[in-house]
Amino acid sequence: MDNNKRVQLTSKEILEKDFKSGFRGYDQDEVDQFLDLVIKDYEQFQKEIDRLTEENNKLRKEVQRAGEQPRQQSNGAGITNYDILKRLSNLEKHVFGSKLYD
Repeated sequence: MDNNKRVQLTSKEILEKDFKSGFRGYDQDEVDQFLDLVIKDYEQFQKEIDRLTEENNKLRKEVQRAGEQPRQQSNGAGITNYDILKRLSNLEKHVFGSKLYD
């Protein structure tokens, strides 16, 4: 998905926008101050979009690499949560003895 399709203006276009003044025109300083805020927001949003896009691409690559790795066999090469809990239970029995189960 192309991020630029959603954004219609760049911060540079906002900065360079020239408003025509009418009979009861806007206060130029007020318009400039407001546009400065809009520009800062746009720049911040673009930085965040770029950061998130980069992070998303990185995570997609990690998921793809993880999916390509062979699954660990349960023949002792891999440790499961069950194995860890069983070892922990045995260790508790050894350390605390029967006090734990009274």
